[in-house]
Amino acid sequence: MKLIERYILRRASLMFVATLVPLLGIVWVTQALGSINLVTDSGQSIFAFLRLATLILPSVIPIILPFALVIGVSQTLTVMNADSELTVLNSAGASRMTIIRPVMILAVAMSLVSFVVDNFAEPYSRTAVRKMIATAHADMLSSVVQENTFRKITDGLYVQVAERRNGGVLEGLFVADTRDPRFELVYYAREGAVDENSSALVMKDGEVHRKLPDGNVSIIKFDSYAFDLADLTQSVGKTNIRAKDRDLFYLFDPDPNDPQYQRNPGAFTAEIHRRFTEWLFPAVFGLIALVVSGDARSHREARVHPMITALLTALFVRWASFYASNNAEDSAYFIPIMYLIPGVTAALAIRYLGRNKSLDIPVTLGERLTELGNRWRAGPASTGGSGQP
Repeated sequence: MKLIERYILRRASLMFVATLVPLLGIVWVTQALGSINLVTDSGQSIFAFLRLATLILPSVIPIILPFALVIGVSQTLTVMNADSELTVLNSAGASRMTIIRPVMILAVAMSLVSFVVDNFAEPYSRTAVRKMIATAHADMLSSVVQENTFRKITDGLYVQVAERRNGGVLEGLFVADTRDPRFELVYYAREGAVDENSSALVMKDGEVHRKLPDGNVSIIKFDSYAFDLADLTQSVGKTNIRAKDRDLFYLFDPDPNDPQYQRNPGAFTAEIHRRFTEWLFPAVFGLIALVVSGDARSHREARVHPMITALLTALFVRWASFYASNNAEDSAYFIPIMYLIPGVTAALAIRYLGRNKSLDIPVTLGERLTELGNRWRAGPASTGGSGQP
C-alpha cells in the first residue's frame, strides 16, 4: 500500500471510530435504560445491570456501524477536499483508485466484522439477555413481591401473592393482564412456583377469565399453566426463543418440533436471508461515500454538504432493506428484493465511480434546505430581539 493510501486509511479510520463511539454510546444508553427498572425492582446488583447492558451491544453494532462508516468516510474526504489535498492528488496524476482502495479496505473489513457480530455474537447475547430477564422476573416473584400486595411487573401486568411458603411455593396467585387491547385476562391459581430454570411461572389448580370489549367473559379451568418470564407472554413453559435469537447453523436446520418454527416458519427463512444481506451494507455505504465525496471540487461550486447527501442516500437504502426484510416473513417475493437492494446500489455506485461521476442532491433542493436552515437559525434570534417595546 502506498504512503498516501495509508494516510487516507488512517484518517478515515480515526474519523470512523470518532463517529462510531458516540453513536454507539447514545443508542446503548437508551437501550440499557429500558432495563434498569427491571434490574432494580428484582433486587439485582449493579454488576448484573452492567452485564445486561453489555449483552445489548451486539444487537446495536450491525445497525450503527454502516452509518458511522458513511459519516466518517464522507467527512474525511470532504475535509481533504477543503484542504485541497484531493486537488493536489489529481494534479499529481494519481488515479481515483488511490482514494478508493483504502476506503474499501476499511469498508470490507467492517462488513466482515458485521457478519461475525450478526451471526455469532448477537444470537448468543440475545439468548443470554432473555435468560437474565427471566431470572430477574423469577427473583422478583420469589423474593421481592410482598404478600397480599399488588405488584406492577410491567405496563398492564399486575401480580398478587397471598402467601409465600418454603421451597419457593407461592400460594393464592392472582395475575391481571390487560396488555392486549382486544381482551383482558385474569388468572387465579391455588398455588404456583418458578420452575428450576427460572424461565416460567407455573400455576396449578386455577382458572383463566377472558373478558372481551363487549363485556362477554369466558372461564377456562386448568390443572397447570405456565407464564414465560423472559418476555412475560403466555407460553408452554419454555423460554420463547425466536428466529433472531438462533445461531446461523440452527437456522439452516431448525428443529421441526420448535414451537416458534411451527408457528411461523417464514420468520426463520427471512432471518437467514437478512443475515446474508445485512452484513454487506458497510461495503455498500463505503461506495456511496466515495461517489458523493471522492472527487475534488471547487469551493465555489454550490452543493449540499457531501455528508448530508451520503447520509440521506444511506438512510433511504437502509429503510428499503428494513421494509423488504420485515415483509419477507409473510411473502417470499420480498426475499430477492433483499439481495437486489444492496446489489443494485453497489452496482450503480461502481458505475458512477467508473465514469468519474458524482452524486449530489439537486441544487434547487439544496438551496431550499439551506434557506430553511438559515430561517430556523434566524428565527430564535429575531424572536429574542423583538421583545423590546
